[in-house]
Amino acid sequence: MVVVGDVGDVARFRERVGVPSLVDVHTHFMPDRVLRKVWAYFDSAGPLVGREWPITYRHEEAERLALLRAFGVRAFTSMLYPHKPGMAEWLNGWAEDFAARTPDCLRTATLFPEEGVEAYVRAAVEGGARVFKSHLQVGAYDPNDPLLDAAWGLLAEAGVPVVMHCGSGPAPGKFTGPEPVGRLLARHPRLRLVVAHMGMPEYADFLDLAGRYGEVRLDTTMAFTDFSEVTAPFPREARGRLADLGDRILLGSDFPNIPYPYVHQLEALEGLGLGEEWLRAVCHGNGARLFGLA
Repeated sequence: MVVVGDVGDVARFRERVGVPSLVDVHTHFMPDRVLRKVWAYFDSAGPLVGREWPITYRHEEAERLALLRAFGVRAFTSMLYPHKPGMAEWLNGWAEDFAARTPDCLRTATLFPEEGVEAYVRAAVEGGARVFKSHLQVGAYDPNDPLLDAAWGLLAEAGVPVVMHCGSGPAPGKFTGPEPVGRLLARHPRLRLVVAHMGMPEYADFLDLAGRYGEVRLDTTMAFTDFSEVTAPFPREARGRLADLGDRILLGSDFPNIPYPYVHQLEALEGLGLGEEWLRAVCHGNGARLFGLA
């Protein structure tokens, strides 16, 4: 059942800002049994979560899709990720089928440092994958693992964006933080890397990388919200840099795995005071341009 209040709140935001629709580059759709395990991990406040984290949109797939469409999201992703070898290619097959039956989903794929990764990444790209997901925290792998090097080169050459959870929030991982990502970009400077969660909590360091590499972007997922500001506040002195990089910041939400209503992410961006033109670019224009949406 679509939550009418939520839909109205998002519609009022879009009307205020003057944006007819949204492009959300960070939403999660995955095989049901995998998603249930993800939700169970959040429910247990596991070590990668570290705090109580209620799932606001714990609905069946059809209802979640209806909600995004009712919010006015014209394009979204099926962010999914492996935590061990042997999962990524299977997840990519599921995501291919999901995108085929969900035309407003940007076909998503993932990868893991393992034998054969270049082959299945190539197959996904040639098959029409439009965005990849890399999760250094959950996958616990170094993005500079030699097994991944050819795959990164392939993605850079093809211009396919990679949304990477590489910041150390909500809990640090062995390979999170700006240093491994900086080494990766030094070798693949044309990689269209989208830093998830604005690089939380190492915001300034990842903004530096975006300043250094023209193809680096950042998504807003959970950044600036009341929930995140408690433990990882965005530095007020860096707000000007958000304006400077306004053409490379993309709306991300983490729907459905968020502990607050969808509109709160949008209102948190509005509360930055960077203006309606900046908001329109972040919430629609930048994503539409990156993915070539008409």
